[in-house]
Amino acid sequence: MSIHPMEFRYGTEEMKAIWEEDFRLRCLFRVEAALARAEEELGMIPQGAAAEIARAAEITPPQRAKEIEDEIGHDMMATVLAFSREQPSFGEWIHLGRPPRYPGYCYRPADQGLPGYPGGEAERAALLLLDLAMKNKDLVCAGRTHGQIAVPTTYGLRFAIWASEVGRHIQRLGELRPRAAVGKCPGAGTQAAYGQFGMDIQERVMRHLDLFRRWMYPIRLCRGPACRNDLLDGSCCLHLDKIFIEMRTLQRTEIAEVEEGFGKKQVGSSTMPHKRNPIKSEQICGLARVVRAQLIPAFENIPWDERDLTNSSCERVVFPEAFIFTDHILTLAARTLASMHLRPDNIERNLMLLRGLNMAENVMVELARRGVGRQQAHEIMRQSSMIAFEERKDLKDVLLENESVRDA
Repeated sequence: MSIHPMEFRYGTEEMKAIWEEDFRLRCLFRVEAALARAEEELGMIPQGAAAEIARAAEITPPQRAKEIEDEIGHDMMATVLAFSREQPSFGEWIHLGRPPRYPGYCYRPADQGLPGYPGGEAERAALLLLDLAMKNKDLVCAGRTHGQIAVPTTYGLRFAIWASEVGRHIQRLGELRPRAAVGKCPGAGTQAAYGQFGMDIQERVMRHLDLFRRWMYPIRLCRGPACRNDLLDGSCCLHLDKIFIEMRTLQRTEIAEVEEGFGKKQVGSSTMPHKRNPIKSEQICGLARVVRAQLIPAFENIPWDERDLTNSSCERVVFPEAFIFTDHILTLAARTLASMHLRPDNIERNLMLLRGLNMAENVMVELARRGVGRQQAHEIMRQSSMIAFEERKDLKDVLLENESVRDA
């Protein structure tokens, strides 16, 4: 029975597959195989054991580990026992010392669907925004500050700014990956279980797992790298939230400059057949709140030092939700941008809505150039603008009645 909407409503199948329990257990099997390979290379276990253990890592049913955990109440030992029973010849050599336990090995495939991965949805969204910027660089529109019409801008600039924001997140993940896809393999305490090979074991296991190494010795990996990845997910979703709040605003009936793609058979409302609601943008904004909410538990996982499992139960929720929802938001954002429509008639209507008032700054600067002091020019334009606004006149007509302006 499905309970969490993530199971049936949100997220791509590719990203969800990475966080399925069977895949997590398979990752643990492969980590054990990497440890065995390193130990065989250093002569700590018999020759040929690593290959057999690696084979068992691929054929051991993950469900067996869950069944054993129900009996013994320890998930890691259940994994070891399930794994070793599949390989009776070399089973006693599995988990010699303590292999790495960290999310880094899952981060590596999971990161491939997030910002910075070539061909990922973030890159697609950035390219779509750049294309929209180039196509609309001459499309003049009303700018807005504080929700009020300000000086004119262009849709090209608006899309270029959004592309830049997405691009910065792509860059940040490229910089983050060496810090997040990390691990260590210290054994318990001071690496005593590995004897003289402690540092070599770490080096080799991380290389076999294609991870970056952490030098710290405490048995529990610092949660900082995990938190930084959640922070990036939250920040990326925050900027997408900002972009699509603006999209929703621009789609308001009284503005109507932008519209999400609306299918021929799409229904906008179950009671009001005329509605064309921005449901995709709303979904992006709503799920962005959920991703940002993961930051608090992620930060609270950092303070505990050596051996504690409070982070473990927490991260089993935080990691999947942060990755799957971020992936979903990026995918939906790219699709929405690809089907978005601009309405030039409404854009021009809103640009002219204030009958020239949005050009007041331009006239003020020109008056200053002609010898009227800047502060005096500002006051002239403020008074003229208020008259035009209250009397619903064109700013040009009010200015022509002003002697100071005519004489400038």
